[in-house]
Amino acid sequence: MLGTNFTIIHPTVFILLGIPGLEQYHTWLSIPFCLMYIAAVLGNGALILVVLSERTLHEPMYVFLSMLAGTDILLSTTTVPKTLAIFWFHAGEIPFDACIAQMFFIHVAFVAESGILLAMAFDRYVAICTPLRYSAVLTPMAIGKMTLAIWGRSIGTIFPIIFLLKRLSYCRTNVIPHSYCEHIGVARLACADITVNIWYGFSVPMASVLVDVALIGISYTLILQAVFRLPSQDARHKALNTCGSHIGVILLFFIPSFFTFLTHRFGKNIPHHVHILLANLYVLVPPMLNPIIYGAKTKQIRDSMTRMLSVVWKS
Repeated sequence: MLGTNFTIIHPTVFILLGIPGLEQYHTWLSIPFCLMYIAAVLGNGALILVVLSERTLHEPMYVFLSMLAGTDILLSTTTVPKTLAIFWFHAGEIPFDACIAQMFFIHVAFVAESGILLAMAFDRYVAICTPLRYSAVLTPMAIGKMTLAIWGRSIGTIFPIIFLLKRLSYCRTNVIPHSYCEHIGVARLACADITVNIWYGFSVPMASVLVDVALIGISYTLILQAVFRLPSQDARHKALNTCGSHIGVILLFFIPSFFTFLTHRFGKNIPHHVHILLANLYVLVPPMLNPIIYGAKTKQIRDSMTRMLSVVWKS
């Protein structure tokens, strides 16, 4: 009996094109991209530093907030420096394994951020609906377990995609019409059946995020019910104010992500460069605005940031 040999072919490098159709504007686009990236890294880095240095902020809500800030830095740093290299130096080449790694960290950060927002919603639910049990429920051990669950789920959900891509043979072009590597964009370069990639890449991560959205919705439904049962208007206003920044961050994360997904999936008449531009803005705008939202809406962070800046200024 003769055996059938099947050799999996992987390209040495892929070539990222940036934003096809807007090549003449790459240099101009790099200016706001660079400024937003610097703002995102500095803002989120300062937020993490404030939470770590201020003992009064060593509470569950701020621990989750610092996790969110770290995830935002991961998301933007995984993508933007390479995009700027393409814009400035036409450095579009990326090794195959580096492309897979970039794709992995992008998707892990996305699923993790969704989980962190759910954890923050649970924190607000316990703080408002059962305030007397807050310290008993959200213990350091519980926070540690929630952190492990968030990152374990994110890595476990995305890790199989590495093998789904590595099992494919790539005998077509090695040119990716994008500014960074993402799962389906890479899979479409294969000369094999990618049905499994399409279904897994769509259903499993999206199911995780949709479950998070549903649970966040349930949490805030219960929170609103508890708030409107409070006896005084001042108490209701104070309770809602503690949730305002979190609701803003939730909307900033989920609305652009679902819009980007839906336009990519169903917006066949939308020019390709618009899809790529939206995908780039998604990894830049929320990470840039999140620390601004929390800094503006949360008095403890605002006061701690002011004290830290005054110390730096005096020194």
